[in-house]
Amino acid sequence: MAVSVGAARLGLGTLRRVPTDSRPLLRPGSAPAGIVHLGLGAFHRAHQAVYTEEAMAHAGGDWGIVGVAPRNPDVVTTLAAQDNLFSVTTSSGEGCHTRVVGALAGTRHAAGDPAAVVALLADPAIRVVTLTVTEKAYQLDPVTGRLRPDPEVAADLRTDRVPATVPGLLLRGLLARAAAQGPPLALVSCDNLPANGRRLRGLVEQSVAYARVPEPLADWVRECVSFPGTMVDRIVPASTAQTLADAERALGVADLAAVVAEPYRQWVIEDDFPGGRPAWERAGAVLTTDAGPWERLKLRALNGVHSAAAYLGALAGRETIADALALPHLTTVLRHLVAEDVAASFDPPEGVSVVAYGEEVLTRFANPAIRHRTLQVAMDGSQKLPQRVLHTIADLRAAGRSARWATLVVAAWLRFAQGHADDGSLLPLADPLAEEIRAALAAAPRTPAGAVDAVFGLREVFPAEVAADDDVRAEVAGWLAALERHGVAATLAGAR
Repeated sequence: MAVSVGAARLGLGTLRRVPTDSRPLLRPGSAPAGIVHLGLGAFHRAHQAVYTEEAMAHAGGDWGIVGVAPRNPDVVTTLAAQDNLFSVTTSSGEGCHTRVVGALAGTRHAAGDPAAVVALLADPAIRVVTLTVTEKAYQLDPVTGRLRPDPEVAADLRTDRVPATVPGLLLRGLLARAAAQGPPLALVSCDNLPANGRRLRGLVEQSVAYARVPEPLADWVRECVSFPGTMVDRIVPASTAQTLADAERALGVADLAAVVAEPYRQWVIEDDFPGGRPAWERAGAVLTTDAGPWERLKLRALNGVHSAAAYLGALAGRETIADALALPHLTTVLRHLVAEDVAASFDPPEGVSVVAYGEEVLTRFANPAIRHRTLQVAMDGSQKLPQRVLHTIADLRAAGRSARWATLVVAAWLRFAQGHADDGSLLPLADPLAEEIRAALAAAPRTPAGAVDAVFGLREVFPAEVAADDDVRAEVAGWLAALERHGVAATLAGAR
């Protein structure tokens, strides 16, 4: 299904048609811009935008969001045609509710008008910049965390050309702000990166050094910009024609920017905002001095389990994560992963049970209303695997413990990267290192041990201590042999 032909479009002029309990919490356009957000995708619209609107509805403030799409102009065009309004449908097996969100004060397309984005970052009215740009946009080595600029980023940082990348936009905007001696600013990563605040700080500081920024401007950046760490959580699958049809049915008007999300949401934020912030705690966010334990909990017990379900489910021919969890024995194996590997690999936030958290995760993943595709979750595995799984393995091995279940996830990723499901159908390898992974596998002996040796040599993916661990290699090779010989169903049955 899609939107109805000739249906009235969501916008300021049609809000009166929307049911009262589905209208924005704020009068659209009433909150001046105080936040710039880089990465105007579905997750931001269903997460930070919702929190920010609720915070302003409770406590006021000039915290309207200017959403910036780094490359794709489509979402900017769509939102502009709707007066920056969009809806979020909260959906579960028990029903759904759709509400229009009015937190956006404007939108920009960075690739189309980068100078406007740089000017926004320098604008003294902007006091917070948030980011959801995915792991690869940071250009950080996943092992060392150091800036590893590709030629485009290097050109952005070393020349005066109009910036085309996230590091280039940030650097140019901060330097413009520094040159004007503007007010302090918080840069807030909301991406699934370990220590995302510290990594974003490293990106900025290394960009400043790489660009050979004059010392007075570099001093301003060091002294006036904070980098609060965060943990974000909400399952927001890619919108489909069904998403748009459901939104139209609920609203009475067509919304071409509609998103759907699960009921659960969480945002943990280190409270370090020199220019002020919205009252996000009034919308349910957790303000803390250290988001690290929350980050590790989510990355390992949720994202790691998500990746496990995605790779094993895709190999077994399951379209969605919920479909994958219906595989016999998969939930049992995932419970082992959480209880025996993840829970033993780190200290969780005070008062939090990793096992109980894992059970909640499995319940959320089984929500039939959230059709999160296994192939979507499986994308960019080389970027996701280190923080979601390999850090768990490294910490377990450093403590002298086995990593039996986490190595199964690595084997499932490797089997997925080989390109064929259990029924022989092709699997896409949508990954920034796809060529390197394919080349390594093509040059390796056609044995499980040969495949393991090949990919473990990818230093961009595997930390040195994991790559050199013979026991880990043997575990992964054993799981891979079982998956190749017997398929997912039989491997899971025999693993219990």
